[in-house]
Amino acid sequence: MSKKYYEAYEERYKAIHSKGMSWSSDVDTKIVRDTILKYGITTDSKILEIGCGEGRDARVLLEKQYDLLATDISQEAITYCQTHLPKYHDHFQVLDVLSDTLSKQYDMIYGVAVIHMLVLDEDRARFYQFIHDHLEENGIALICTMGDGIVEMQSDISQAFTLQEREHESGKVLVAGTSCRMVSFDTMERELTKSHLEIIEKGITQALPDFNSLMYVVVRRN
Repeated sequence: MSKKYYEAYEERYKAIHSKGMSWSSDVDTKIVRDTILKYGITTDSKILEIGCGEGRDARVLLEKQYDLLATDISQEAITYCQTHLPKYHDHFQVLDVLSDTLSKQYDMIYGVAVIHMLVLDEDRARFYQFIHDHLEENGIALICTMGDGIVEMQSDISQAFTLQEREHESGKVLVAGTSCRMVSFDTMERELTKSHLEIIEKGITQALPDFNSLMYVVVRRN
């Protein structure tokens, strides 16, 4: 079976981990912590992370005893998290939200820098539908994506997996290319509305040192 374009991070992780390095920083995302506090998410709440990567946000929440399931489409990323956080081994799971489902619903779902990896309209729609279907009736979801809320662009998905030279904290490295689509807030709101998700908060934030600018929305089912 051929790999989907949005699975390219698997190869990127493998390349960088084989050198004994990590791809991203270990600094957690402030907007995740802020949203948990603002919307009254407690350690008794059920939380799902989509696209946990190397576990920078999951680690902080798990160490604070939050009931979190952290997922990623990349087996390499999940293995990395389970190896580096063995105490929380069972809190990490491989999941493709475009094709898989879970048996639970969650009080909070969050995904940082995940939706911009999905370029095709139908893939983005499935992402939002997964969130809708897995939220508790009064649950919230935090979605962060690259962009400034205005500019729209998308990459050529046929170039995913093609080796590219990229900047890394260790210097220039040759890694698999990945996909990217940035949308405006207007486009994002239309996408969410079609999936019966209502924006209750939106804005621009950062996730330094990895992302200088991230759009974010907090949504609930409508």
